[in-house]
Amino acid sequence: MKKLGYLLIAFFLLTGLFSCSPTIPEGAEAVSPFDSEKYLGKWYEIARIDFKYEEDLNNTTAEYSLKEDGTIKVDNKGYNTKKQEWEQAIGKAKFVGSDSVARLKVSFFGPFYSGYNVVAIDPDYTYALVAGESLDYLWILSRETTIPEDVKQDYLKVAQAIGYDTDRLLWVEHDNQK
Repeated sequence: MKKLGYLLIAFFLLTGLFSCSPTIPEGAEAVSPFDSEKYLGKWYEIARIDFKYEEDLNNTTAEYSLKEDGTIKVDNKGYNTKKQEWEQAIGKAKFVGSDSVARLKVSFFGPFYSGYNVVAIDPDYTYALVAGESLDYLWILSRETTIPEDVKQDYLKVAQAIGYDTDRLLWVEHDNQK
């Protein structure tokens, strides 16, 4: 698998790339209380506001695991439909404050962090809505390659209430053969 390096900064490398103090969009509120252990594991990207680091990617996933130093390993993967190859980016995430509040900062490049804010999640930690640092970055995630229509509609309403233009969302394809 080819290493992404700069490409699949996927769910996190946002507008504030060079900011060490990641933010959350005005009107958004991170989930609290948040169970970081329940959030660990594999997530499928269902939809995103597309940007250059994820351009041409489908079958996108993120896997989160706890590292010995207390940070979270972020392993992003996606299939580049133009290059016909898998791409991967490994990064780290840290909580901005308490680990009971779903505000994190994520880095794929040394000391440069970007915001990762879980703004909606179901009680079973099966579906999540993640806001970046600005209204240009949004992801809908699921533990499976699909999401129920009622959850989708609820998350779209939450995103719109924050100020997101949900018409900009790209709905990710997941092909079991890749």
